[in-house]
Amino acid sequence: MASHADRQPVRLAELVASLSLGIDLGFGQPMEHVLRQCLIALRLAERIGLDEETRAVVYYTALLVGVGCHTDAHEQAKWFGDDIALKSIKYEHGPGRPMAAASMRMIGSGNPPLHRFRIGLEFALSGRREVNEMINHHAALAVSLAQQLGLSDAVQEAVGCAYEQWDGHGWPGGRSGTDVPVAARLSGISDYVEVAYRMGGVDAARDVARSRQGKQFDPALSEVISDEGEMILSGLDDVGTWDAVIDAEPALAVAVGADQLDEALRAVANFVDLKSPYSLGHAGAVADLAGDAGRRMGMPEADVTTLRRAGLVHGLGRLGISNAIWDKPAALGAGEWERVRMHPYLTERMLQQSRSLAPLGAIAVQLRERLDGSGYPRGLSGTAISQPARVLGAADAYQAMREPRPYRPPLPADLAASELRAEVRAGRLDAEAVDAVLAAAGHRIPGRRSGAAGLTPREVEVLRLLARGFTNKQIAAQLVISPKTVGNHAEHIYAKIGATNRAGAALFAMQHGLLPEQQMAPGTGAGKMGQTPQAGRAARS
Repeated sequence: MASHADRQPVRLAELVASLSLGIDLGFGQPMEHVLRQCLIALRLAERIGLDEETRAVVYYTALLVGVGCHTDAHEQAKWFGDDIALKSIKYEHGPGRPMAAASMRMIGSGNPPLHRFRIGLEFALSGRREVNEMINHHAALAVSLAQQLGLSDAVQEAVGCAYEQWDGHGWPGGRSGTDVPVAARLSGISDYVEVAYRMGGVDAARDVARSRQGKQFDPALSEVISDEGEMILSGLDDVGTWDAVIDAEPALAVAVGADQLDEALRAVANFVDLKSPYSLGHAGAVADLAGDAGRRMGMPEADVTTLRRAGLVHGLGRLGISNAIWDKPAALGAGEWERVRMHPYLTERMLQQSRSLAPLGAIAVQLRERLDGSGYPRGLSGTAISQPARVLGAADAYQAMREPRPYRPPLPADLAASELRAEVRAGRLDAEAVDAVLAAAGHRIPGRRSGAAGLTPREVEVLRLLARGFTNKQIAAQLVISPKTVGNHAEHIYAKIGATNRAGAALFAMQHGLLPEQQMAPGTGAGKMGQTPQAGRAARS
């Protein structure tokens, strides 16, 4: 199960580009909007003669330009009802008074008239100042992420000026004209041009560039779009956008080693968790819990690393769901539930195009699946759910219960543990995964019948199957682990019990009462022994 990321360095471009797909969804845009925007910005940069070093700044600025806009989604939803719908109107109205007027019409959306009126009064008293400060915060937080990812000072400066305008009427408003970094100017116009082109073709792209020339946009860049839009935008719909963007990275590709990758993934995880005050620190805590649990279960260290990294990225898909849903204190409606059920799938979509990160998405997409088939997004059951996903699902469920949610306070540790064990009895969560997670969280685990010679519960399971003549491959299928992991367990078992073959292992098992009365014969099924799926439920968060 070892990740491709452990075999060769991951390109930073892959991580940032994956994150950009979630930013797209947060703006109500289809995935790859930011990637296409990046290609447009690079074409413009080449057209105006920027050198390769400056084009590298343009590249990362374009990918990160809107990355801070979800960080106050909670406040956006509080005032305007749907933070994603709010952000999407920027492309229709542009910045300034038209967008401000459209935003005001959304105050209190989704609430009864009287409640909307009350929110309007509160907004008049304190909300306007809060909203005015939001965009400044977006830029500052984007700079912080760029810094944590080890990007250059030039990228940090440009990202911090992402909302400045040519005429000086942007945010925070301290810059105008050529004082705005060229990378920010290129990213800004490319953002709007991409949407206009996608919706209305080259003529629409020219129109948006001309209408804001010398105001929002650098007049020289508007002129290039107006005069050479056909060439700048040619073939944009025909290229494989992901590969084109990754291959277009100027200068030497920025690679991150194993330790740097962990730091970068944790930085991104913390940044994504800012979307809601109820999820702060969630991904990092789940990752640590799952990694510790995997180690207790005897997973090879490379698999533990992959599991921990999957924990860090498991929440990326949350960016595509409105905080009107995540932060709702009341029960969710059917349509809202359907959106929630999509977020693991969105995580997988965001990671699947990267060869290095796709293995993490393959685990993360299953964390809300349940053994009885009651989970989501695909309703998988039994052995269709991988062992790492079972561990990650148990860690996520436990950690979520220990955190506050808009509809309940945090659960005490003992109650959370009881709830997790109830899910095992109901046939929804894996017993071994839950025990390992609870042990990692500091809970005492009820004793099981285990073997002498210091055999762990998992080693006892493997020993039973070895004694019955199962091959490593058959054991792997039975226990939903890799054949390599089975081999590691077998080696440890033989060393502990002083046996060298199946017969010696069988004798030890019989002498110590480790063979249950009923046992499956080799090749009679791939499910975990004694595991009977039962009806159940899937947790909201």
